[in-house]
Amino acid sequence: MNICIYGSASNDIDRNYIERTEEFAKTLAKRGHSLVFGGGANGLMGAAARGFFSQNAKITGVVPKFFNVDGILFEDCNEMIRTDTMRQRKQIMDDMADAFITTPGGIGTYEEFFEIITLKQLGQSKKPLVLYNVNGYFEPLRAMLENCVKGGFMPQASIDLCFFSDNDEDIINYIENYVYVDTDISKLRKISN
Repeated sequence: MNICIYGSASNDIDRNYIERTEEFAKTLAKRGHSLVFGGGANGLMGAAARGFFSQNAKITGVVPKFFNVDGILFEDCNEMIRTDTMRQRKQIMDDMADAFITTPGGIGTYEEFFEIITLKQLGQSKKPLVLYNVNGYFEPLRAMLENCVKGGFMPQASIDLCFFSDNDEDIINYIENYVYVDTDISKLRKISN
């Protein structure tokens, strides 16, 4: 499978996030998976790339042309696809991916996650979506989503479209054994007169 991994491009984060992501990526590669990612050399993007690279797995980076700055891109990609815009970048990663794993990150990472979960909610994506919850990083996001459910802004079914876990083996089993359940949009929204 082509696994799209989203995540931080910052090296100013706790080393534990970097080490866990690199080890997890190695495990994914050992299981025969390949990487599709934003092409970055730093942070969790770089950690994922190094993990796959260490196992000689295929790595495809997708980057906008304006990221052509020394030290930003992972240079050992098997393929580097260059786009004109960030939107094109995300579309290509979405098209190439068989599954999505969101590792801890900032606003760009959240934006990528929310686009995919929105597509799943609308029945436009049939691919597994995971939040790699290292050190409980995504617990505030889970609480926010649960607050949306509590307030009636969305149903519980929307949260169930993604899988929260910090356990590498559980995530791999989820992805490899994923069965798409057709999304009935009418059940995801309370329609009232």
